[in-house]
Amino acid sequence: MIVIFERNSYVTLSLKKVRDEAAMSNLLKKFDWTLIGAVYAAICLGLVLITSAQGVGLLERQLLWVLLGTCLMLAVASIDYLTIDLLGGIIYVLVLLLLLAVLLVGRSALGAQRWIQIGPIPIQPSEIAKVTLVVTLAGLVARKEGKWEGLRSFGIPLLHTGLPMALILAQPDLGTSLVFAAITFGIMFVGGCPAKYLFGLYGGGLAAAIGWVALHLRYHIPIPLKDYQLMRLIVFMNPSMDPLDSGYHIIQSRIAVGSGQLLGKGLFAGTQNKLAFLPLRHTDFIFSVLGEELGFVGGALLLCAYIVIILRGLRIASLAKDLTGTLMAVGVVSMISFHVVVNVGMTLGLMPVTGLPLPFVSYGGSSMVTNLVGVGLLLSIYTRRHKISF
Repeated sequence: MIVIFERNSYVTLSLKKVRDEAAMSNLLKKFDWTLIGAVYAAICLGLVLITSAQGVGLLERQLLWVLLGTCLMLAVASIDYLTIDLLGGIIYVLVLLLLLAVLLVGRSALGAQRWIQIGPIPIQPSEIAKVTLVVTLAGLVARKEGKWEGLRSFGIPLLHTGLPMALILAQPDLGTSLVFAAITFGIMFVGGCPAKYLFGLYGGGLAAAIGWVALHLRYHIPIPLKDYQLMRLIVFMNPSMDPLDSGYHIIQSRIAVGSGQLLGKGLFAGTQNKLAFLPLRHTDFIFSVLGEELGFVGGALLLCAYIVIILRGLRIASLAKDLTGTLMAVGVVSMISFHVVVNVGMTLGLMPVTGLPLPFVSYGGSSMVTNLVGVGLLLSIYTRRHKISF
């Protein structure tokens, strides 16, 4: 009888293994491989540029983050996004606690306190908060079913965004705070919020921010920005006013991109990069390395990959079986699009230096993992796009 029991257990485990393998194979067949191809094309280019900027040491570490991000992407893709939505409240509270922990026991770098140490691994909770906001705000707005009446209908989504956004701004991290604003705009706009109210809200907020900065400069009214952040907002219009400090990053980046011309100087041959004139060349200004070494053609190819990612994301949003899936996909697209526009604009001197990395390309574990989890969310929505009818 013991032998029979052992044989039955073996057969049961074997059948379970076969079913799991079949389920995974079926899931992989349903993936949007065009989206995945564009994402990993950008990642591969980023690995080459990181090697050019900082050598093999960082390449090995980035490969580990890509591997971890890929595992999490597949894990998220295998879970129904509606299940993730149900867990959104718990995840939201945990992220708020992590952001609070950053302010209390966080590690500082480059004038900001953004990291906490969990064992040997440094974690940037503000990156985790981005995809958390996408999931939780999408679910919150979807449950409104397009009913935007009264102050409360606006207040709850804005408060939902405002709590983590305030904690991030206190680090201070202006760039990530702006990403939150972009995600919120995209989700609320597609979620049926009247355009006149939404544009009025954001226009009024922008006017208030400009007025606050003006009052600070004139009357020294306190503002939640460090002096260097404020100078970055001012100096991008004319970097020559402070060429050795606040304007240095923009000036060197323009020189690097401009010197690349059409085809670039060749991989590993960029002088601004190799002679270390270009600051933060493996993170915030990695697009400048691309422009110098691969020229306009290299930059255009990367932007084409981003266009494919964004268009596939919007297609997934349009194919989603419900409003929750649509809004989650829009949130991911808003997050990635804002990063790309601001980072590339920053390296070209068209936008202030805000410290936002280039998705899938810049060195950084938290950013890589967050973006790949976002792709996993898109895949989860895409593979479950067909409604079940009885």
